[in-house]
Amino acid sequence: MMNFVEELRWRGMIHDIMPGTEEFLLKEKSSAYVGFDPTADSLHIGHLVGVMMLKHFQNAGHTPIVLVGGATGMIGDPSGKSEERNLLSEDTLRHNQECLKKQFEKFLDFNSTASNRAVMVNNYDWMKEYSFLDFIRDIGKHITVNYMMAKDSVKKRLDSETGQGMSFTEFSYQLVQGTDYLFLYTNHGCRLQMGGSDQWGNIVTGTELIRRKAGGEAYAMTCPLITKSDGQKFGKTESGNVWLDPAKTTPYQFFQFWLNVADADAEKFIKIFTMLTRSEIDDLVMAHREEPHLRILQKRLAEEVMVMAHSREDYDAAVEASQILFGKGTTEQLQRMDENTFLAVFEGVPMFDVSSEIVASGVTISDLCAVHTKIAESKGELRRLIQGGGVSLNKGRVDNADMMVTSGQLLNKRYLLLQKGKKSYYLIRVV
Repeated sequence: MMNFVEELRWRGMIHDIMPGTEEFLLKEKSSAYVGFDPTADSLHIGHLVGVMMLKHFQNAGHTPIVLVGGATGMIGDPSGKSEERNLLSEDTLRHNQECLKKQFEKFLDFNSTASNRAVMVNNYDWMKEYSFLDFIRDIGKHITVNYMMAKDSVKKRLDSETGQGMSFTEFSYQLVQGTDYLFLYTNHGCRLQMGGSDQWGNIVTGTELIRRKAGGEAYAMTCPLITKSDGQKFGKTESGNVWLDPAKTTPYQFFQFWLNVADADAEKFIKIFTMLTRSEIDDLVMAHREEPHLRILQKRLAEEVMVMAHSREDYDAAVEASQILFGKGTTEQLQRMDENTFLAVFEGVPMFDVSSEIVASGVTISDLCAVHTKIAESKGELRRLIQGGGVSLNKGRVDNADMMVTSGQLLNKRYLLLQKGKKSYYLIRVV
């Protein structure tokens, strides 16, 4: 059987591990779970470490369990947070779960006849049956307050200078998470829980509950919280999270995130976020170090993650879009590009609005650039640029200042792309 723990170890994906975990997993097939709170209708790349742990687990022959925290999502985990989160309704959580399932299916095999096909569960399905009295009798009596108070996630909140403290709801979170582990241990034969290093306290509460209540043995493992080489939190950009949902983060933006990571981060991320083998990664790292300007690691990282999270077609389209921005590309490629990708590629480019009547009746390129917009200071300036071969429309060279522009040339039925020189782009939006 493939050594799952060793696979994660060389990839730098283990922070804490309970003694005996590696030996147990080499001895027999098992199930393991990672919990994901359905607080949004999409995963973001901060979730990908947990997803990749489950993917490697399934690849090693074991059964991955995705736990959607419908119940815990209604409470809020205090780990790593300074204040309580907003609580969501059951309808919202169920909707989010369905959206997440489609994204998990890109990484994990839920549908084959294999004995280790992935399983998705929602802890609301068993937690909703508990009355408060049943919970404190069946679960609460097995874990002492002293044990719960000793957890870092609790101590940090209680010792916080803000003086906000924490509610009983959040204080009880580790008991609810422990109940999840106990339920999966009893009903799914789950013997391992995995998560981020900030979850260690919650996870071992589950192993303790299994030991005290069921007399069983269960294991725990966490991965490091991923940070960038500059110390910033991984997965955050100026515009917020990098989502897997293409409606929230376009495939082009997703591709650009990975393509633009620092060299030091690329060496780390390619181990964590791809299924490439150790020898393949070693060869890529060596080639990258010899010619870092070629960004070999970033390009392969972006390709691998794009194909997993989206598709080969989305990857090819993102590469094509990148070529357009950096001087290559054709009118035909621009015309094939959907509006979201088009706007993502030219984000930040100066944009001018013109009325549809102007373009519908036809307008000269010189009037369009010098009268109806401020792309050129004057018709004379534009004429000189055109004579020097320095103006293009939708990636086609303009050789006549009196060339007519009509609605038939619009991209996505509402845009024109003007280029002066090699790097100066302008968008005209027809409104």
